[in-house]
Amino acid sequence: MDAPDMENPAVAGLQDEADGWEWAVVEIFGHRRHAGRVREEERFGAKMLRIDVPKRDEVEGQVIWTTHYYGGSAVFSFVLTDEATVHRLNAPYEAAGRYLPSPDPDDDL
Repeated sequence: MDAPDMENPAVAGLQDEADGWEWAVVEIFGHRRHAGRVREEERFGAKMLRIDVPKRDEVEGQVIWTTHYYGGSAVFSFVLTDEATVHRLNAPYEAAGRYLPSPDPDDDL
């Protein structure tokens, strides 16, 4: 399955609706949290939650999707959201900047 066209949000939205995708934040057993596009699929003779988590490749700038499958009993929390929130939640953590005070002009060096 091809990832939606992230350059054109209108096309991505139409593809998501046609394939039954929804944007959501899912907690699994209360220990893991994934934000991505979700849908119900049948695997191994059972209904399962499929969640595709987007991650932007810093070098090429493309979106890479990681797929996870979970059984319904593993879902602790399920919150519908929008695409912008999913991408914000999956953005890499930016380390806090180091604070260096400016030199004191009255200080003898």
